[in-house]
Amino acid sequence: MRLRRSGTDAVLVEVDSTGAVEAVRAAVQAAALPEVVELVPAARTVLVTARPGGLPAVRRLLESLRPTDPVDLPTREVVLPVVYDGPDLDLVAATAGLTPDEVVRLHTGAAYAVAFCGFAPGFAYLTGLPEPLRQPRLDSPRTKVPTGSVGVAGEFTAAYPRSTPGGWRLIGRTGAPLFDPRRDPPALLSPGDRVRFRAVR
Repeated sequence: MRLRRSGTDAVLVEVDSTGAVEAVRAAVQAAALPEVVELVPAARTVLVTARPGGLPAVRRLLESLRPTDPVDLPTREVVLPVVYDGPDLDLVAATAGLTPDEVVRLHTGAAYAVAFCGFAPGFAYLTGLPEPLRQPRLDSPRTKVPTGSVGVAGEFTAAYPRSTPGGWRLIGRTGAPLFDPRRDPPALLSPGDRVRFRAVR
């Protein structure tokens, strides 16, 4: 774990895995330091922003952490209904050496965690994808991915909260309201949430 100063009131924590990112994020959240005003996890980093003058306390906490230590925090589980009729379902199945039904069973049978959010408002990167479904992005990204599309790419699965370009392999679609600026909070999913997918017709 490496700590890098980021501006006057923040520290960027660099780690080697999404698991370590989650451990750092959970540990800082559990510590409930009044000096911490924002936590921003990413694929291999966590940005911890402090109140003015609060950076020394934040650094002391971070220097005491070990990313391998378990942290028991209450979590929220969100179930996303999915119609598994994506345009790349057959491609994902063929690449994995499975049938489309087996892909659906694998995808719905796993438990996922929101590692971080990014790319677009409400876009949550979920870890926990079964190994056979960990596949590369498309060689040629789509210029427009429909809202609610559920895809896989590398070690992650996710649902698109709005129509954007994208290169993930699309296996289904959900009607869940992933992002609504009139809601508090606007994003349905937040880092640390647990997610399951449920197949619907």
